[in-house]
Amino acid sequence: MNDENFNISIRKFLKMVGVSSQREIEQAVAKALASASVPGNARLPATMTLDIPGLALSVTFEGEISLD
Repeated sequence: MNDENFNISIRKFLKMVGVSSQREIEQAVAKALASASVPGNARLPATMTLDIPGLALSVTFEGEISLD
């Protein structure tokens, strides 16, 4: 295994996930605010699940997204 390539591969994957996730969240928040389905000071529980079937890995991360 090439540790450097492995690390770069992980970082590329996480960057793609981070950028794509942020865009999706921003679009969903804008839509929810426009339809007044959430208030502008909402605190939204959020979960993210990482699945890597080839490693039998499934881990969930929990947090909160605050709009104020």
